[in-house]
Formats: sequence, C-alpha cells, structure tokens
Amino acid sequence: MLAALVVAGLCLGTLLPLLGRTAGEGGLAGADWAALRFTLGQAVLSAGLSVGLAIPVARALARRSFPGRGVLVTLLGAPFLLPVIVAVLGLLALFGRQGLLNDGLAVLGLPRLSIYGLQGVILAHVFLNLPLATRLLLQGWQDIPAERFRLAATLNAPVGPLLEWPMLRAVVPGALAAVFALCLTSFSVALILGGGPRATTLELAVYQAILFEADFRSAAQLALLQFALCGGAAVLAVWLTTGPVLGAGLGRPVERWDAGGLGQRLLDAAWIGAAALFLLVPLGLVALRGVQGLDDLPSATWGAMGRSLLVAVAATAICLLLALALVLRGGGMAHMVGALPLAASPLVIGTGLLLILRPVMALQGAALPVTALVDGVAALPFALRALTGRLAEVEARHGRLAASLGLSGLAKLRIVVLPLLRPALGFSAGLAAALSVGNLGVIALFAGEGEATLPLLMARLMGAYRMEAAAGVGLLILLLALLLFWLCDHGGRHAAA
Repeated sequence: MLAALVVAGLCLGTLLPLLGRTAGEGGLAGADWAALRFTLGQAVLSAGLSVGLAIPVARALARRSFPGRGVLVTLLGAPFLLPVIVAVLGLLALFGRQGLLNDGLAVLGLPRLSIYGLQGVILAHVFLNLPLATRLLLQGWQDIPAERFRLAATLNAPVGPLLEWPMLRAVVPGALAAVFALCLTSFSVALILGGGPRATTLELAVYQAILFEADFRSAAQLALLQFALCGGAAVLAVWLTTGPVLGAGLGRPVERWDAGGLGQRLLDAAWIGAAALFLLVPLGLVALRGVQGLDDLPSATWGAMGRSLLVAVAATAICLLLALALVLRGGGMAHMVGALPLAASPLVIGTGLLLILRPVMALQGAALPVTALVDGVAALPFALRALTGRLAEVEARHGRLAASLGLSGLAKLRIVVLPLLRPALGFSAGLAAALSVGNLGVIALFAGEGEATLPLLMARLMGAYRMEAAAGVGLLILLLALLLFWLCDHGGRHAAA
C-alpha cells in the first residue's frame, strides 16, 4: 500500500500545485496553442512514419533468415537502452549542417539541408521509434501460425489479404498509439532540434517558462495539458493493444513459399539494409567522434559521471523496491497505479515537485534526490511488465509446493520467490539504470552549475557549440548505459543459474 501511495502521490499529487497555480486564471496564450499544435502534429507525423516504415522492414525480417539476423532483432528489441541525447548527437553527425550528408551535398554543389525544426524532430523520433515499431509488428508476423501459411500455399491463396492484412489491422493501431505516446514526451529531442516559436513542444514550453521567464502559472497550465495528452495516449495505447488474432499453432518453423522470387528477395534485402544503415551509421559516428572528443573533455566530466552513477543507482533501487511491492501485492489496483507513470511525464512530475519544494528549500540541493526519485518511478512500468509474468510463472510452478511445505510470507519470499525472480530483477535493474544514466529532463529544472549529470553537461556543451567535447561525453553516456545494463542483466541471470 505504501508503494502505491508513493507512486500515486508523485504522479497525481504533484498535479495539486499545478492546479493551484492555474485556479482562476485565464486560458492559454497564442504561443501555448502553437506549442499544443506542434506537439500533436509532430507526434502524429512521427508515429505515422515510424509505423509506416516499420511494416516493410518487419515483413522482410519475418520472411528472411540470414547471418546476423538474431543480433539485428535483439538490437530492435532494446530501443529504450539508447540515451535520447546520444541518438540526437548521432543524427547531427550524419544530418547536421557539418554532418556527412551535408558535406556530400556541398561537394556536389547542392544546398545544405537543415535538421532543425519540425523535420529534425520527426527524423529523431523515427530514428528512436522505428526499432520499437518494427519489433511490435514483427511479433505480429511471428504470431501467425505456420499452418496458416501452409494452408494458403496449398490453396494457392494470396498471403497478404488472407493472413497479413488481418494481422496488421489488429496490431498497427496499438503500435501507432504506443509510438504516438512516446513522441509526446521527448524533451531532449525538442530541446536540441526544436526550439523557436514554430518548433516548441509542450514540455519544452514548460522548461522555457520556468527557466527563462519564471512564469510558473503558464508552466503549470502547460504541464496539466501535457498530463492530459499523455494520459489519453497511454489509455489509447493499452486499449488498442490486442493479442493474437489468428489462433495458435503447433510451433512449426514458418516456410514462406510466397516470398521466393528474386525481386522479392532483393526488395526485402533493400528494406533490411536501409533500416540497418539508418540505425547503425549515426551510432557509429557517435563512437568515432566520441573517441576523437575524449581529449577535449572538460574537467567537470568526471564529477558529472559520478553524479550520473549515483542517480542511476538510487533510481534503480527505488524502481525495484516499488516494483516488488506492487507486483507482490498484485490485483488490478496495483497494476493501475504502476501504469500511472506512463501518463505523467517526468518533466510534469518535476514541475509539480519544483512548485512544492521552491518555497521551503533550495532547489539545487534537491536536484539529485528528485532526479533519482522521478527516474525510478519513470522506469516502473517496464519493471512491472518484466516481473509480473515471471512471478505468475513462479506461482504456477512452485506455489503449491511452497504451501505444502508451510512456506508463506517473508520465508516464501526469501527462499522461493526472490531467487527465481533474479533474472527478471536483473533485467529490470539494468533497464532502470540505463534509462536513468541517459535521461535529460528533471535535472535540467533543478541543477545549478556544479550539479550537472552527464546528459545535462552534454546538452550544455552542445549549446556552446563544443561538439567534439559533447561527442566525447555522449560516448561516455552510451558506454555507461550499456555497461550498467549488462552488469545488472548478466548478474541477475548468473545468480539464478
């Protein structure tokens, strides 16, 4: 119950000071309406392009087997491990004004392209969400039983209208809603690639209202609007997500007699190759330029790394404690409370906490604890998803035996449940740590000059046009996120072996 109260208090209780700031005030200003239109517009376009491009990529992966396919699918299954600010830096290295693409255009005598504004925000969102959309759709193809493909081949019936289109009608709406919800809360993307009156999202407008204008009334209004949008998108994503629509099979390998032509093989290879290049080239440029920028790292880097590690460890502990408490309690209420962070974006929670703490203490002193708390709660829905299924499996396999031995309460938790939950706990811990170490959001509202984490330091370096140093910090963030995830995930699986 305490865990549910903590989560509900953070996600819903922080709305109270926002409501208090907006009580009796006028409506939204013209710039606020512009931010709302831009937020919705870019989210719709980003979701449509991400899912639209993911359909042929997922279809090609479902129909083909090739060396490295498993590695590529695994990469597509972990899009959240990539720190957003590092992804943006990679896109700038490829598509920015001094990036490889514009350098090539200059050699050909063509005008340079700009990545800033709406087109840059959409490009970054497609880069970040194409892997997720592809993985969701690929799962839909894999859920079609092999026997259905065999029957279609026997009848010489077209696979598309008979099998693939019904699956897409069931899976695509949920994928669109999920990506749309994620595109509503991409603060780092809008901060670096957006900006200006025509390219400001609601979250960026909240940040600007607080830090640049000290307009807390406007920030509160915009934060409430952001909460309503995220809440609606989260409910829509859950409502539209469906299970398998074509029944169960016998688990036989799928043979695609309909995809044997040379033209189709070349087309599938082109889609897979293009997607792999689009995803891997920016990351390769981050690594290359990051290595070159290591010599230009500012002296504040190591202190920022220490703070990032401290915040990540604290956020991971908070996430695991809350997730365990909620999943062990079970029931619909626990899962409903655990899903609240999907509706309340970290920046909205941070804005509410800022309004609560500002009259009673120095904000800079609260920067790291508040960031750790919000990061831990933000990772909670993913940890709950990993732990819930594993706990159900443990209960199904060992629940009766534990009851027959008289094990219950803390004894059952210590002897039976926790040892068998270690793989899921390790995965959840790694995910929470990786998300926290690369997150730029709440810390930007609270931190002073000497309290920056690595993502905030990187954003400041980019704002000062120190791109080489920013690339070096970005490489450190990426390596740290991957290392933390591997240590936790490997440690959990190794301890359970």
